Amino acid sequence: MSRINAFLKLGREQGCSDIHLSVGLPPLLRMHGELSPIKYRDLTNDELESLVNEILNEEQRILFNTGHDVDFSYEHEEVGRFRVNLYRKITGIGAAFRIIAPRIPTFQELGLPSVLTKFLLHNQGLVLVTGATGTGKSTTLATMIDWINHNRRLNIITLEDPIEYVHKSDKALVIQRNVGSHVDTFANGLHAALREDPDVILVGELRDPETISMAMTAAETGHLVLGTLHTTSAVKTLDRIIDAMPTEQKSLTASFLAQHLLGVVSQKLLRSADGRNRQAILEIMFNTPALSNLILNRKVFQIPAILQTGREQGMQLMDQALLDAVKAKEIDPDDAYVHATDKKLFQRYVTDPDLLPQVNLAIS
Repeated sequence: MSRINAFLKLGREQGCSDIHLSVGLPPLLRMHGELSPIKYRDLTNDELESLVNEILNEEQRILFNTGHDVDFSYEHEEVGRFRVNLYRKITGIGAAFRIIAPRIPTFQELGLPSVLTKFLLHNQGLVLVTGATGTGKSTTLATMIDWINHNRRLNIITLEDPIEYVHKSDKALVIQRNVGSHVDTFANGLHAALREDPDVILVGELRDPETISMAMTAAETGHLVLGTLHTTSAVKTLDRIIDAMPTEQKSLTASFLAQHLLGVVSQKLLRSADGRNRQAILEIMFNTPALSNLILNRKVFQIPAILQTGREQGMQLMDQALLDAVKAKEIDPDDAYVHATDKKLFQRYVTDPDLLPQVNLAIS
């Protein structure tokens, strides 16, 4: 067994989400969003290099030793599965291990609304799951793929960097491809996938104009495409996609989104009310004729008003979802206040007065 497994096992047993190993510091565990050191000596560069070398294959070792970051999955029967990023920094090397749950959670277990399954009944179109790094996008997408796998007889192709959750084909055929080892880029993986008789394509990250363009082509030609972006709202997601494209393609991109975008799910991960967990809070946008018209006419700034009044269709603004969760005592109200856009709605629930705007009572 690799020596590094002792740290990974401790992290999993403690219920943390990530383990960080960094030269000059003891190992750190991320618990409910906050980093805490374990009782261990500061790691030296030689020690950490020795630890990580035990879990690298020859190709990964060469890549890292030639100055590249390395993303990969690590799995061992004693500690489970992890997503790993290995990098170099000013004080030496570092490694981040994201813990992958032993099985794919359901919508109910994640606290996600069942209305999201409406996206997964379509045969064609684009669904985007967005949010900052570490907000659970990959887990939400894995749950969506798992739902299709158990409910529809389709061919699903995933392009991931790296593969996190491993799906076992059930009603569907699930083909998982790792960017970097099975295909060299997301764009090339998408190009290849279109020749492999897919019904559903998962794109781990829409990171460049070429990948975005290929994903749009796949959605336009009769496939259900699921993808992610590092954006924090439906409006910012649409702006990001349009802005990423060359000037001459912006109008065409807006037209595509108006016709073929099924919806956007923007996700935040907040501390639970008891501080023992974290809860996914979602902004949900379903594309409707009214929204389609706004996208086509480049008036996406008006979309929040439609989300706010679209509850009957399953839509909600992030602030609405945060406020509902605060009232239901599901999330920490101080955390909700920090993440809210309209903070006035949340001031009455805040327990830490230092978070609130200070009123100047001085008499002139």
